[in-house]
Amino acid sequence: MRIPWRREPRNAEGRMSVIDHLAELRRRLFISIAAVALGAVVAYVFAPQIIEFLVRYYRDATGVGDKELIFTGPIDGFIIRLKVATYGGIVLALPVWLYQLWRFVTPGLNPREKRYVVPFVSSAIVLFALGGFVALRTLEPALNFLLGVGGSSLTPLLTADKYISLVSLMIVAFGVAFEFPVVLVFLLIARVVSTAQLSRWRRAAVVVIVTFAAVITPSQDPYSLFFMAVPMYVFYEASIIIGKVLKR
Repeated sequence: MRIPWRREPRNAEGRMSVIDHLAELRRRLFISIAAVALGAVVAYVFAPQIIEFLVRYYRDATGVGDKELIFTGPIDGFIIRLKVATYGGIVLALPVWLYQLWRFVTPGLNPREKRYVVPFVSSAIVLFALGGFVALRTLEPALNFLLGVGGSSLTPLLTADKYISLVSLMIVAFGVAFEFPVVLVFLLIARVVSTAQLSRWRRAAVVVIVTFAAVITPSQDPYSLFFMAVPMYVFYEASIIIGKVLKR
């Protein structure tokens, strides 16, 4: 007799059916979305402090200590707070949805390879945090460039909505970009690629990395592109070294 809440066993080859994959995906998505929603509630409570922290970089870039951002609509303040809560929820729930992602994509790996779950999740969290830190360190020179590139005849008067969106997207973009070595090492462990192939693809990798950095950076300034592309190439070389250690 089939029990409704139990997953169907795999076949003799250890493979899951398409229906089982979809059910597993639904379960992982539900857990991830619930974690993001819980994180968003926490971020919503502390949204004023988060906004105040982010506005400091704008004040430092403009050189005016009391410089404030504006909003032009009666509900803009609420929308900004919701945006901060959404991005904050994604970041706070990072350990949960990364773990769920790993558990979803690893059924095809053998038990020895599945033990990499702790290094995978922990390194992904550290690298995402490092990416966010680099984004914040890049923010001031990026803002100096963006606010001054139009010339002295233009006076910047930023709305809070656009500024918070820009900063949030930069943090997420850098965080995602810094997951690059985790993806490469996973592909090496899964034997999708080899260290020999990565070594041969170095020149192409440079072009792809620079193009990716140019597209994903929301500010489109040269500082953000440089501080994203250079670490990504360093990570590429580090992945080759790790692959050789793992004999992949």
